[in-house]
Amino acid sequence: MDTKPKKNVRMKAARALKGLSQEDLAKAAGVTRQTIGMIEAGDYNPSLKLCIAICRILGQTLDGLFWDADGEGNEK
Repeated sequence: MDTKPKKNVRMKAARALKGLSQEDLAKAAGVTRQTIGMIEAGDYNPSLKLCIAICRILGQTLDGLFWDADGEGNEK
C-alpha cells in the first residue's frame, strides 16, 4: 500500500484563487513556506490541526481540499 501523500492540486488552486503565495499562506498558518510547498507536492502529510488552519485561511472545507469523494486522500 502506498503511504506517500498525493499531490494536492486543489489546495494550490484554492491558494491561487485567494491571490496568496506559498509564503503568505505559510505565515497565516504559522508554518514555513517549505511546509506548504511540500504539502502541495505531496511530500508531506499535514496534521489535522494544520489542515483545519489551511481550510479556514482559504475559505474551504476539509473534504474540498484534502479528501476525494471515495475518501482516498489528495489528488493523484
